[in-house]
Amino acid sequence: MLPSSSSVLISPAILHVLPTSDPPYNLLQNHPSLSLLSKCKSFVTFKQIHSQIIRTGLHNTHFALSKLIEFCSVSPYRDLSYALSIFATVEEPNIFIWNTILRGQSLSCSPILAINFYVGMISNGVEPNSHTFPSLLKCCAKVRATHEGKQIHSHVLKLGLGYDAFVHTSLINMYTQISELSYARLVFDKSPHRDAVSYTALITGYTSMGFLSDAHKLFDEMPLKDGVAWNAMIAGYAKSGRVKEALSFFGEMVRVKAPLCESTMVTVLSACAQSGSLELGTWVRTWIENNGLGSNLRLVNALIDMYAKCGDIDSARYLFEGLSERDIISWNIMIGGYTHMNQFKEALTLFRQMQQSKEEPNDVTFLNILPAVSNLGALDLGKWIHAYIERNCHNSSNTALWTSLINMYSRCGNVQVAKQLFDSMEPKSLASYNAIISGLAMHGLVNEAHGALSTMVDNGFKPDDITFVGVLSACSHAGQVDLGRQYFTSMVPEYNVTPKLQHYGCMIDLLGRAGFFDEAKDMIKNMEMRPDGAIWGSLLGSCRIHKNVELGEFAAEQLFELEPENPGVYALLSNIYAGANRWDDVARIRTKLNDKGIKKPPGCSSIEIDSIVHEFLVNDKSHTQNTKIYEMLDEMDRLLELAGHVPDTSEVLYDMDNEWKEGALSHHSEKLAIAFGLISTKAGTTIRIVKNLRVCGNCHEATKLISKIFNREIIARDRNRFHHFKDGSCSCRDYW
Repeated sequence: MLPSSSSVLISPAILHVLPTSDPPYNLLQNHPSLSLLSKCKSFVTFKQIHSQIIRTGLHNTHFALSKLIEFCSVSPYRDLSYALSIFATVEEPNIFIWNTILRGQSLSCSPILAINFYVGMISNGVEPNSHTFPSLLKCCAKVRATHEGKQIHSHVLKLGLGYDAFVHTSLINMYTQISELSYARLVFDKSPHRDAVSYTALITGYTSMGFLSDAHKLFDEMPLKDGVAWNAMIAGYAKSGRVKEALSFFGEMVRVKAPLCESTMVTVLSACAQSGSLELGTWVRTWIENNGLGSNLRLVNALIDMYAKCGDIDSARYLFEGLSERDIISWNIMIGGYTHMNQFKEALTLFRQMQQSKEEPNDVTFLNILPAVSNLGALDLGKWIHAYIERNCHNSSNTALWTSLINMYSRCGNVQVAKQLFDSMEPKSLASYNAIISGLAMHGLVNEAHGALSTMVDNGFKPDDITFVGVLSACSHAGQVDLGRQYFTSMVPEYNVTPKLQHYGCMIDLLGRAGFFDEAKDMIKNMEMRPDGAIWGSLLGSCRIHKNVELGEFAAEQLFELEPENPGVYALLSNIYAGANRWDDVARIRTKLNDKGIKKPPGCSSIEIDSIVHEFLVNDKSHTQNTKIYEMLDEMDRLLELAGHVPDTSEVLYDMDNEWKEGALSHHSEKLAIAFGLISTKAGTTIRIVKNLRVCGNCHEATKLISKIFNREIIARDRNRFHHFKDGSCSCRDYW
């Protein structure tokens, strides 16, 4: 006689299952041990429950064993090896148990094992069912096992399961993910049971491969369009860079009142971020708040990203500060937002807050913060990041991370470490070659840059447009006109790289600074595209060096049309006039500048001391150690005078007397940074500074002498290149 329903509540607690017994299902289902298993939150607790199950004899039933294997295979606390050890004890496991192991292996880091397990399953005479194939086909997609996937497809057909809805969709998904779209379409067309899920699977396949017109056509054919299909189309257009179409699709989705969901909004916010569509992004924010999703971390992260990339960094920070809990994505997006907006000090400050919060950085964190480190010249922090990566991510296959480190060391003035890092990097990539070539170029090491390019080509890499910007700028910094011409003329015939504005800009800079003005003008005249401000700016800068007033005026006129609000144009033209003693023209240009209300960005130099970046402006007196800095500045000027240094005042405001001109020069931002470096570091320590503008001739001459007087190497990065000052000379050989 079967126990009554009232006795079932008591019987399981005292039930001991013998090996040959077959207890009723409802008795097993309500057994306390199995109830505990459904609430288990750790593998340690699971082992205790497993022991209890063995003591009660429940392990003699397929039902209990299947529950144990299910926990070990697919729960968040899974341990597949433990599941397999239990599986090995099961006599004649049923299809549910076989399928559970297959599901577990599909979720593992080695999904190929599922295919081997399936072979064992059919070898043991077990017939697969419709629940077997979805997991198995997912494994084939993950490891791109095309041949095995097609074999399994044949099994599906032999078993008559091709029209099962789940198997049908799984087949389409597999073929799309292994880039066999023709097979995916064949499966779709052959089935009489097409539903929204199978339509969406094929649409997603088309969009992932960039066949957006096919996807759109299929979408239009759908008899009933669900939210997932709309999302697939919007995401497809967004990922392909066709943001306008993505947002248009979303507008249509709203118009027809298709159901909007979290995934829709995340995709749309990403499209808004790409296109700068702040108004639509704000509408999405309102929708999120009106639908009670304001605390949804995934959506808020997407909002922060949208605001940051649309330039509204304050709204992004407001949302970030409002998060009750932040994940690594939140931190990465906000740090990346500051870097995107060139607010590098804020990015570094936030990164330090992240460290204090105990949130562990990942690859994305470093890819976001390293550009800020590079721009500020924060070498100490860069070294810490490098050490962290070596310690925690040494085996990372993310070549972009190592390439960013190469770029960081180059831009922070330590090109030797950049070279060592590049030499030890395996495998190398085109981006890493470009990074080291550009780094060597910044330091004026044209021969080394040329050697890196030769090695790159020998190793089978094809130079791209970024490569040629690097080598041409190296030639420009070193004054290697013939080599620069050779590179430029080889771009199209040898490497099929069409010159862009940046390449012409490098050549105009190279030719102009070398005094080849006729050739530079001919190149500008014969360009296939309209010269931009950078090209005319390079020519104008060259005219300042060579005191070519007439051509300088012509270049300035072009710039006034292209960039009427650019204060640098007025400053350069004023300096050209000053160099020619045309003071009336200097006054006219400066009056024009003042009348327009345009202000030249102040010279700003930064120096990192004990991992803190200190910034100085011209005549800056805001630093906490201001008194000591100016005392050192006076000492520097005194020793420079004893060494015979005479300040060049030709480019300082003409209406100052000579004494005031010399004072203005001595208080330039780079000299303040050097003075602070001298009082803050031990004797013999290298001083590294970064300036936002081109270093002036007077400071360049003074810094050469300072390096000799104080026996310090001084590495300075200005807007154009690096200067290594040592023993009274500079690596640029006064050619900058």
